[in-house]
Amino acid sequence: MSTEYAGHSAVTELATAISVADRPVVDHWGHVAGRFHDWAGRPGLQEGLRAYLGALTPQEEMRVIARSRETTTHFAWCLRDEPAEPFTFWLHEYKPQRDWRRGYADSIHNHRYHFCTILLTGSYLHERFTVRLAEDGRSIRDTTLLRSTQAHRGDSGTMLAHEFHRIPKATDDTLTFLVKSRAVNPWSLSFDPDTRTSHRHVPVESRLEELARTLQRSGT
Repeated sequence: MSTEYAGHSAVTELATAISVADRPVVDHWGHVAGRFHDWAGRPGLQEGLRAYLGALTPQEEMRVIARSRETTTHFAWCLRDEPAEPFTFWLHEYKPQRDWRRGYADSIHNHRYHFCTILLTGSYLHERFTVRLAEDGRSIRDTTLLRSTQAHRGDSGTMLAHEFHRIPKATDDTLTFLVKSRAVNPWSLSFDPDTRTSHRHVPVESRLEELARTLQRSGT
């Protein structure tokens, strides 16, 4: 791989680097993590991502906007989502702390997917937890703090879908770059340590059949 990032190569190059021929990427996330951390650790990543965004055509810009979303704690920008690839690429732009609303990054939670991330700007407090699940696996009974780390620009890490964490604090200029696997679980879980309330999160796109069944029940 080259030592510089230029235009579309800033993300396309990584997609090529982490591909695993004839093997599901979610089963080899250690390979992805190793390649990601090597690639993201080179100088000039932030400039390369800026060039990537600047080189988007108007049609590509509209696709990025359509795929992206706002959460209670940050804006999640989807830079690349090719259906044939078993991963997607994102920028997470954290809101100023005063604008956070409870229940997303600041809750204790896991994800439906594996991901690798690197801090481009700013810093945040990152906490990892062990959890005790209910017998059916659909809720969290209790949590225990494993470790707490202050992450700064250039720090990178990996989270697997079964692992739990939270980001209770972030500086106002925090921006991260991520590569995510496709979903390996049908839902994720979160836990509010103050109210000791657990929630199960099912993505809206998987509920279309349930919506049709609801309409059918309500019409009979």
